Amino acid sequence: MTTLLEVSGVSVSFDGFKAINNLSFEIGPAELRAIIGPNGAGKTTFMDIITGKTKPDAGTVLWGELSRPLLKMTEAQIAREGVGRKFQKPTVFEDQTVQENLLMALKKDRGPFAVLFWRPSQDDLDRVETLAAEIGLAAELTRKAGELSHGQKQWLEIGMLLAQEPRLLLVDEPAAGMTPAEREHTTELLVEAAKTRAVVVVEHDMEFIRRLDCRVTVLHEGSVLAEGSLDHVTANQEVIDVYLGR
Repeated sequence: MTTLLEVSGVSVSFDGFKAINNLSFEIGPAELRAIIGPNGAGKTTFMDIITGKTKPDAGTVLWGELSRPLLKMTEAQIAREGVGRKFQKPTVFEDQTVQENLLMALKKDRGPFAVLFWRPSQDDLDRVETLAAEIGLAAELTRKAGELSHGQKQWLEIGMLLAQEPRLLLVDEPAAGMTPAEREHTTELLVEAAKTRAVVVVEHDMEFIRRLDCRVTVLHEGSVLAEGSLDHVTANQEVIDVYLGR
């Protein structure tokens, strides 16, 4: 199997506390993976390292077919390489329409002149329509993002990330605060996205993870405790002790 992202022996400490401890992890170019673990297991720090926000004390992170060292890149370079991240709270431009939000997110030349004189082409408009249909917002293109429901804002933000054509999508607790119908649509969206790129979902909601039906990595005290199907990891005695037994 070819690997898109390979994390080896990564450790990072904050004031003597080991947030990540000799962590190794890899994901293929088109794969859906869920990451679970108790609070303080290192899930957010793991995403911070991959996006360049936090530099580890030790270890390597290799990216792409050429196995380039990700840790030598800046946050902006990593984003340009195709690593997209969605935080828990949706960040959309509330005063702009759904269409405008998606147009702004399209992968384009972002030089000062390009931005100044940029007008969306027919291709851009078509791409945005396709994206809106994919995320379930085709009927909302002219609505202001601020008027959308919580779930719809989450989909819009996922759409804005997909507009940048990432090769790896990191998604933090997408199901939080959603209605059952919204959660179902979110599942479909992520499963579909993972057919053409790597998608890593950090989530507490076991029911949501079961629906994703993917490989699960359990983190505990900054390293991988178990990996496999949800049934496999939830039957693991160590996982039950640290996570499910609480």
